[in-house]
Amino acid sequence: MTNLYSIRPKGFNIGNDAIYIGVNHFIRQVFKGSYNVISLPATGKYEGHRKAGLSSQTVYEVNQFGDGLIIGGGNLYENGELEVNHTALKALEKPMMVFAVSRGQVYNSKKVLVDRTDVMTDRDIKAINDKANISLSRDHSTKAYVDSLGSDNLLGGCPTLFMDEIPQHYVPLMDTDKTDALISIRTPSLMSIPVDYQYNLRGELLEMIEVLKKHGYKNIKFLCHDHRDIPFAASFSDVDYLYTEDIYTYLTYLRNTRLNVTYRLHSFLPCMAFGIPAIKISYDQRALSMMETVGMDEWNINMMFDNVVDELENRLKNIADLETIKDKLRPTVWQDLKDVITDSCNQFAEQVKASKC
Repeated sequence: MTNLYSIRPKGFNIGNDAIYIGVNHFIRQVFKGSYNVISLPATGKYEGHRKAGLSSQTVYEVNQFGDGLIIGGGNLYENGELEVNHTALKALEKPMMVFAVSRGQVYNSKKVLVDRTDVMTDRDIKAINDKANISLSRDHSTKAYVDSLGSDNLLGGCPTLFMDEIPQHYVPLMDTDKTDALISIRTPSLMSIPVDYQYNLRGELLEMIEVLKKHGYKNIKFLCHDHRDIPFAASFSDVDYLYTEDIYTYLTYLRNTRLNVTYRLHSFLPCMAFGIPAIKISYDQRALSMMETVGMDEWNINMMFDNVVDELENRLKNIADLETIKDKLRPTVWQDLKDVITDSCNQFAEQVKASKC
């Protein structure tokens, strides 16, 4: 029996669960025989977990009972999402892989990209990557930053781009939960954007809904990825919203819409995998860089510099172009990312096997 520990974000955002099943999919393909994945939170700040992150308790447990450790995926280099005890990290005896982890800047009041106030320190990022046997950065900007610290890492993308390959639990939906269009929102106060953009978001969404209706999308609902989105969604009296904490229900919502207009990466990427048309609106570096990494930066709408409503209209008029774009990317950019993930997982499996001998 092989025991793999997985330290991952377990916050409120259901996108973290989408990433987790993507990570497990690639791990499942390379580990032969029986294995367990033991999932631990990356931080104790959400639910008061005593055992979280790269702490003395978790590393001790990994050394005692584990055969390998996976860090990620998710935005663990920021948001204060990963707790790091350097003494414990140094004492880790098992192979470690960093999987699909990102770091990104945000726009300040002058619309200039700057470091987040809660970004992980360079010392922590470098220590994690230097200790890792394999490190997969999720996007170009993250890879460039880790490179600048002098640490080895590879560009691996996000496993949710290959969600269609993962065995799914199909959740029966009522017809009322099937939609013409879903708008994956984020409550403005949790968006790291200038305040005037936060205040303008409500009016912008109302304009976007009118554009969608004009193009034949009548049954429109908001999709909340986080229970903290609910008060904002509920403030729209004429628009219903969907929320679930079950990842398979969430993915079923995505599979049962005609269009996803999204401020969230982890509804956009699964939609690309499922063949559901989607339009991404980005407002920070991690999203912009991820869209560039998957070759879709020209399809992306930059909330800070583009007229979102006009650009949405343009995408809707040219929605047929999306399949052409994807047909070019699948055998090239997307396949290259998948090869890096698969090769890295195979190497990790071999390292875990060797460490058990």
